[in-house]
Amino acid sequence: MNKENKGPPEKRGYAVYVIARKILVYLFCIFIVVGAFLFASSKTPDKSLFGYRYYTVITPSMTPVYNVGDLVLVKIESADHINVGDVITFNPSSDSEAYLTHRVTQKLPDYQNTGITCFRTKGDANDTEDSFLVDEDRVIGRVTLKIPKLGYVIRFIQLRWYFVLPVAVMLWLSLQLLKMYFSPQQQEESSGAAASEPTEPDEAGSVREIHEKEKEL
Repeated sequence: MNKENKGPPEKRGYAVYVIARKILVYLFCIFIVVGAFLFASSKTPDKSLFGYRYYTVITPSMTPVYNVGDLVLVKIESADHINVGDVITFNPSSDSEAYLTHRVTQKLPDYQNTGITCFRTKGDANDTEDSFLVDEDRVIGRVTLKIPKLGYVIRFIQLRWYFVLPVAVMLWLSLQLLKMYFSPQQQEESSGAAASEPTEPDEAGSVREIHEKEKEL
């Protein structure tokens, strides 16, 4: 049974390198674009894209569902679309710039005949409910998506943005070196040079041939 010829190993290695390089480049470009957008949008908490905002979890109050370092996407919602069991992000105090992400345990429409909807909340990992009510004006929205540990990356870009360019340059140089190493043309040139290298004459053999010719004469 004849085996399929898949070509020399060096050419297969180069093909794998090309595919890997393209994937890395595309992923890095996406990473830079998304990171740049998140960096720009983080300058004010009032910014949103298509009705969504992002926040990084910095406390373990919602473990194991939401862990420290996770990135959560929050859809801006009105109080009418938030129900018991939903996880919401809110500002616990009008004088604070901090935000909490907790689960709604009770919804209180028209609280004390004020016409304002309030929510009672609790962290999944906490033993008791929060000691305060959250009125609808302080609610940002409902959590719709979690991306594990991406918050660490975004925080790094925000605080250490000047590292992005050197990392990009190092990645580009690494890809160029890999390209040179796996390039079939480079390997063919090396093989050709090795094949055309002149061999040194065998001095001992030449001496023996001279002596044999002298004996014949």
